[in-house]
Amino acid sequence: MSNSPSNPIGFILLTHTKPLQIYRLINKLNSMFNYPLIVCHHDFSKCDLSVDTLSKNVLLVRPHLQTKWADFTLVEATIQALQLMYEVPNPPDWFVLLSGADYPIKTAKQILDELASSQYDAYIQYEQITYKTYKSDLKPNMLWLKNSYQRYCTKSFSFHYSKTYLAHLNLEICFEHPLLTKPFLPFSKQLACFSGSQWFCANSKAAKYIIDFHSKKNALTLYYSKLKYTDESYFQTVLANASHLKLQNDRRRYIDWSDGGCHPKTLLMEDLLNLLASSAHFARKFDIDIDSNILDELDKITS
Repeated sequence: MSNSPSNPIGFILLTHTKPLQIYRLINKLNSMFNYPLIVCHHDFSKCDLSVDTLSKNVLLVRPHLQTKWADFTLVEATIQALQLMYEVPNPPDWFVLLSGADYPIKTAKQILDELASSQYDAYIQYEQITYKTYKSDLKPNMLWLKNSYQRYCTKSFSFHYSKTYLAHLNLEICFEHPLLTKPFLPFSKQLACFSGSQWFCANSKAAKYIIDFHSKKNALTLYYSKLKYTDESYFQTVLANASHLKLQNDRRRYIDWSDGGCHPKTLLMEDLLNLLASSAHFARKFDIDIDSNILDELDKITS
């Protein structure tokens, strides 16, 4: 793969809503990074996107997948976009995975300088998911590790018995201990389970490894294809088990989970100082229908 300094960075966008915000993000990336390669997987089943107005550096994944929140289709959409990105004659040295609700909070120079001098192959949040952690007392901000174990490292069996219209028996048995789950899971001492944020950035070496690993349809890929929330574990598990890759446990993404729930806080003008104090390159999530002023301010700061 090319290491040409003329193409240092590319962007993969996973989008499905708010076309005006998607156009704004693309225009921002174009102005900051001089029309970088942008590969967009847009779910046209969720909303339309006028492709005729997109600049020529934007490639669309065709046909698109019908994606669902927390579904393996998000992993597949990302992989297809990666494949398209690294099939071009002069692929980027680094790619950044973004949603349509993301926006840069550092200048292009700051982002490119750090990546160009980086000793790492990927910036990604990853934590090993273990039975010991699952059974231990965790701080409130780390309880997601218990959820991760439940999602990826347990095995449930459901039994439904109906003798008459009045007699129904529904049983569910859940195996949690590794000795019981071992026959049903792809994990081992050589292949640990990891979890973290869906959003990350990586270099072409890591990209090539992800594409190659996924193309082999191995036991891990087949297992994850049947689970929920795999967009928060699949890439972590693939990369963190690759001994030839060096990872920085930092996604370089500002995300505020202080509101609780399944989705992060929508960032507003009140969050600007925290954004500027962050070492992150990008932040999420923004909503131009709720507060577009914060994006206007970031445009001034990052121009």
